[in-house]
Amino acid sequence: MNKRLKQLVAATVVLILTALALAGWYFTRHPADSGTLVLFGNVDIRQVSLAFNGSERIAEMRVQEGDRVEAGQVIARLDTRALTLQIAEAEARIAVQEQVLLRLKNGTRPEEVAQTRAEVRAAQAEADLAEVNLTRLRDITGNTSGAVSEQDLDSARARRRVARAQLENRKKALQLARIGPRREDIAQAGAQLNGARAELALLIHYLNQAELKAPINATIRSRLLEPGDMASPERPVYALAITDPKWVRAYITEVDLGHIKPGMSAQVIIDSHPDQPIPGRIGYISSVAEFTPKIVQTEELRTSLVYEVRVYVDDPGDRLRLGMPATVRIPLQEDKQLPGRKDE
Repeated sequence: MNKRLKQLVAATVVLILTALALAGWYFTRHPADSGTLVLFGNVDIRQVSLAFNGSERIAEMRVQEGDRVEAGQVIARLDTRALTLQIAEAEARIAVQEQVLLRLKNGTRPEEVAQTRAEVRAAQAEADLAEVNLTRLRDITGNTSGAVSEQDLDSARARRRVARAQLENRKKALQLARIGPRREDIAQAGAQLNGARAELALLIHYLNQAELKAPINATIRSRLLEPGDMASPERPVYALAITDPKWVRAYITEVDLGHIKPGMSAQVIIDSHPDQPIPGRIGYISSVAEFTPKIVQTEELRTSLVYEVRVYVDDPGDRLRLGMPATVRIPLQEDKQLPGRKDE
């Protein structure tokens, strides 16, 4: 009898403890007024790894871990001495090419045309002289047999041909001087000038890329390199924590999933300031269950599905830190108004 009594008492104690545990769990997540849903999660923020686009020695690191930076602020700089010299060289090439193009567009100068015309007259005189000499030798040969050798006649004929060719060459040069440069030559010089300018623009772009700028307002989380290190696109220099927006990543069961909607207000409470809740709102509810395969369809496991919920918060006092545990309280009174909301 005593043994059966002891077993009955032990069973009763187990049942009482189980009931107390279940009640504690229920009232922890559902307060007595059943008007608030309580979730537990951790603070999450986005992070950015910044690296230089080029490969060069780091000349300057301007911020430390924990420093706040603004969008566009220069936080590191590479050694730019080689780039500066290349830019000076490119500028000199552009200046030369500009003068070449200007010379072609302006055409032949009047003085050059006059010079070419004078050369034509000189060539004409040489041709006339060669013609006269050949005629004289022919006359002498006709009047006096054997007075002029055949070799002298051949030389005179050759000088006349050379003089005529030079005269023709000078005439063509005068014609080209009057016409001026070809349009194709002007277009080629213009294209070469544009290429030189594009090269300069690329070098200036590389010079701008030598300054590492913060892409957004953030806080420096890690400083990964130091002055003198060789930077490259594969080596991050800083890791930035984007503090706006912040959110609490929590998880909700399928039973409670139907009580919340995006846009509902919430309060975030942390252990260091339990009496100072931080306002927030539900911004994202996962459409995919986690921790349990979604192909499971039994009633027992279907209620164990867990869904991610993100509660975005306004934290002007910067009290929340990455990974910090937090409690989320969601008033369920709004749930009655959700079906009639116009923005849904």
